[in-house]
Amino acid sequence: MDLDKNKPGSAPARRRYVTTRRLDRIFVELANIYRFNARFFKEMWFPPYEFKEIIKQCYEIGVRSLPLISLTGFIIGIVFTNQSRPSLADFGATSLLPALISVAIIRAIGPLVTALIAAGRVGSAIGAELGSMRVTEQIDAMEVSATNPFKFLVVSRVLASTLMIPALTMYTTLVSLLGGYLNVHQNELTTLTTFFYQVFDAITFLDIVASSIKSVIFGFTIGMVGCYKGYNSSKGTEGVGKAANSSVVTAMFLIFIEELLIMQVINAIRAF
Repeated sequence: MDLDKNKPGSAPARRRYVTTRRLDRIFVELANIYRFNARFFKEMWFPPYEFKEIIKQCYEIGVRSLPLISLTGFIIGIVFTNQSRPSLADFGATSLLPALISVAIIRAIGPLVTALIAAGRVGSAIGAELGSMRVTEQIDAMEVSATNPFKFLVVSRVLASTLMIPALTMYTTLVSLLGGYLNVHQNELTTLTTFFYQVFDAITFLDIVASSIKSVIFGFTIGMVGCYKGYNSSKGTEGVGKAANSSVVTAMFLIFIEELLIMQVINAIRAF
C-alpha cells in the first residue's frame, strides 16, 4: 500500500503535484508584482516626463469622477446623520452630532468611500483600457516604435491616481459635511458657523494627516493594481474582461487591508 501511494499516478502524488504547481504560480505572481512595482519607481524618476498624459489622466480620474463623488458624498452625510441622531437623542446629546459626523467622515468614511468608488470607476477603466491595448498589440507596437509604453501608460496613470484620490477625498469630505449640516440645520436649527466650529473642534491635526496618508496610499493602490492587471492581460477579449474585473476586486480587497493596518498604526500613535 505504501508503494502504491508513492507511485507517480496515485492520488496523493497528484495532490502534491497540484499543490506544488499552485505554490509555483503564487510565487511567480509575487515576483512579477515586485518587478512591476520596482520598474515603476525606477521609471518615474528619469526622463522623458509625460506631463501631458499625466494631466489628461488627472482630468479623467478627478474631474470626470466629480458627479458620482458629489452625489455619493452628499447622501452619505445625510444618511449618517439620520442614523446617528436617534442614538444620541436617547441620551439627550444631539448637540454632539456635528462632532460625531466630523470624526466619522474625516477619519474613516471619506477616504474609504472615495477609494471604493474610484476603485470601481477608475480601476476598471484603467484595467480595461490597458488590457485592450495589450491584446490588440498596441503596446507591442509602441515598443517597436522606440516609445516607452510603461512610462507613457503605467507611470502617468499611477501618478495621476495617487495625486487625484487625495483631492477627491477632501472634496467628498466637504460634500458629506455639507449634507450633514443641512440635516442638522433642518432638525436642530444649528447655524453654519456653529456647525463647522464644532466640526473642526472635534478633529486633530493627526486626523487630517492620517486621512491624507490613507488617500495617497489608496490612490497608489488603485492605479498600480489597474495598470498591472491591464498591462499583463492576455487571452483576447476574455482577458480584457478579467483584467477589468480583477482590478476592481483586488483594489477593493487591498484598500480594506490597508485601512485596517493604517488604523492600527494611527491608534497606536494616539495612545502615546
